Amino acid sequence: MTDLNTLGLAEARDLLRKGETTSVELTQACLKAIEDAGALNAFVHKTPEIAMERASAADTRIKAGDAPAMCGLPVGIKDLFCTKGVESQAASAILEGFKPEYESSVSQQLADAGAVMLGKLNMDEFAMGSSNETSTYGNVVNPWRRGNDDAPLTPGGSSGGSASAVAADLCLAATGTDTGGSIRQPAAFTGITGIKPTYGRCSRWGIIAFASSLDQAGPMTKSVRDAAIMLEAMCGHDPKDSTSADLAVPNFEAMLTGDIKGKKIGIPKEYRMEGMPAEIEQLWADGTQMLKSAGAEIVDISLPHTKYALPAYYVIAPAEASSNLARYDGVRYGHRAQLAQGDGITEMYEKTRAEGFGHEVQRRVMIGTYVLSAGFYDAYYNRARRVRTLIKKDFEDVFAQGIDAILTPATPSAAFGLGEMTDADPVQMYLNDVFTVTVNLAGLPGISVPAGIDKQGLPLGLQLIGRPWEEGDLLNTAYALENAAGFVAKAGKWW
Repeated sequence: MTDLNTLGLAEARDLLRKGETTSVELTQACLKAIEDAGALNAFVHKTPEIAMERASAADTRIKAGDAPAMCGLPVGIKDLFCTKGVESQAASAILEGFKPEYESSVSQQLADAGAVMLGKLNMDEFAMGSSNETSTYGNVVNPWRRGNDDAPLTPGGSSGGSASAVAADLCLAATGTDTGGSIRQPAAFTGITGIKPTYGRCSRWGIIAFASSLDQAGPMTKSVRDAAIMLEAMCGHDPKDSTSADLAVPNFEAMLTGDIKGKKIGIPKEYRMEGMPAEIEQLWADGTQMLKSAGAEIVDISLPHTKYALPAYYVIAPAEASSNLARYDGVRYGHRAQLAQGDGITEMYEKTRAEGFGHEVQRRVMIGTYVLSAGFYDAYYNRARRVRTLIKKDFEDVFAQGIDAILTPATPSAAFGLGEMTDADPVQMYLNDVFTVTVNLAGLPGISVPAGIDKQGLPLGLQLIGRPWEEGDLLNTAYALENAAGFVAKAGKWW
C-alpha cells in the first residue's frame, strides 16, 4: 500500500486492526516523507531509531490484542515537550544541547498508548510568536501556496512545525500547545483541525513553560475524529501538575454522532471587528448557516469585555514569561556565554541571556519585568487580572443562558507571507490572536475546523468555543460543522 503517510489516525488505526498494514510500514512511510520535505523545516530533531523501535513494539502489541486506539500511529512532538534523551530546546539557542532525563506527562501518555514518536517539531522560540519566524532553527514553511505565487507562507505559530507537518502528511498527527491561539491559528492557516482543551484537562508537567496560567497542550490532526482519538490519549489527571483536573476522561470519539439538533450556538457581536476582510465575514456567515441547517438554534450574544482581551493577554503572558524564563541563566544547563577575564556571575547572566534569547523573547521578558515592577504592578498586572476575571464572567453569563457553543472566525486572515509582518510594528503581529486569546484567558476549550478556501486558494478556519470540561460536546458540534463544510482540499506538493 502506498502513501500510508497520507492517512489520518482513524483510518490508519482501522487498517492496523484489520492487519492490512503494520506500524513499521506506516512509520517508514512517514520517515521517508520527512526526509523528502526538508524545505518545510518542520522536523528539527529526527528520531528514526526510537520510531522504528516503538513501531515494532506496537505491531507486537496489536497482534496480541492489547492495543489502545493510538497504538502504532506515528506522530510528531512539538519541541516544547521534554522527551527523555532527545533534544528539547523550545526552539531557543539558550537550551542548545539540552537533553532531559525525564519525559513530559503528555508525551509519556502517548508512548504508553503505543504511539510512535517520529521526532521533535519546530516552533516559535518558547512559544512566543504567531508566524514561526522566531525559532533558532529558522522559519517553518507552510505547505500551501497562493495560486501560482511561489512566495513562502507562514504556517502560523507557535505550533507552526506541528501544523506544517500534519498538513504536508509528514506525520499522522502532532502535539501542539496553545497559550493564546498557538494550536488554533496554525491549524486554520494550514487547513487542519486543532483543539485546545479546557485548562487543566492535559498535564503541563514536562512542557517548557511560557505562561503557566494560560498554556495548554492539545492535538493537531487531519480531522475532528482524529482530534477526539488523540485528545483522549493526552488527557488525564496528573499528580505532578497542581493545575491538572482530577476528572474522568470520556470516550470522545464515541460522542461524535453529528447530531446537534436543538443545540444553541452563540454568535458574539463583539467579534465583528472593524476592518475584518469580507472573506472572513462570509465564511462566518456560511458556518452559521451550516450549523443552522444541521438543526442548531442560532442566538446572537454579547461578550462585552472582548475588546480588552488582547491588552490584558499581552500584560499577563509576558509577566508570567519573565518569571518562568528567569531560570535560564547559563548556570546549570543549556548555553553559557564565553566570559572575559574579570567577569563575574552578573556578567555571565547578562551575556548568556543576551546571546541565548531571540529578540521576541527579550521583548516579552522586558515587558513582563516592567509590568511586575514596583510602582507598575497594580497599574498593569493587577488591572489585567481583573479584566481577565470580567472576560471569564462574560462567558459564564452566556453559558448560563443555555448557549452550548460559540462560533467565531479562527483568524483575521488567511496565511500571510514569511517576512511580511516581521518588520512591522510587533502589535500588528499580535493582532493575529484577536479571536483566540479570550479562550485562554477564560480557560475554555476551543477548536479550529477548516471550513473554506479564500480567493487565493488558501484555507480558512472557523473556531468553536465550548463549555468548560465539555470537550466531547464541543467535538461533536465541530464534527457536524466539518461534515457540513466538506473541506477536502490539500496543499499541492511543491517541496
